[in-house]
Amino acid sequence: MSSESVVVFNAESTKLEMTINTTLNKSELSIPEIIQIYYDIINVNSLCVILQQQFELSDKNHSIFEKIKNTQKLILEKFDLNLHRSIIVQLENSLVEITQKLQSTNNLEKSNDDVEIEAKLFEKLRQIMSTKEFVEQYDQGLSHD
Repeated sequence: MSSESVVVFNAESTKLEMTINTTLNKSELSIPEIIQIYYDIINVNSLCVILQQQFELSDKNHSIFEKIKNTQKLILEKFDLNLHRSIIVQLENSLVEITQKLQSTNNLEKSNDDVEIEAKLFEKLRQIMSTKEFVEQYDQGLSHD
């Protein structure tokens, strides 16, 4: 079990590092990209905790502790203090932008196209609000650490 979890951890932490580095170069992320990176972060953080507990008393696994420490440092420095903050700003800006668009629409006479466009904006607004709530839950976890 323990060697299998080390293999999974190594694969997931490497994948996460590539994802973070790729994501840092993007100016804006889609909702699915945002959700996926948070799930990846939560998954790798959980693996870190599990491995630390499994190998707590063993001196033989110094290299795994070093990998865990480096992965946690990556998450803190590149994600928590950088990318996470950027994602929050992106979501807040998107909420403001869509809300302003919806408020500026003329409520008198609307064509079917106008109603359809407005419905799509409301759906996008709902998705962004839901994603922002998910991201804020991660943020609350950071403030309790």
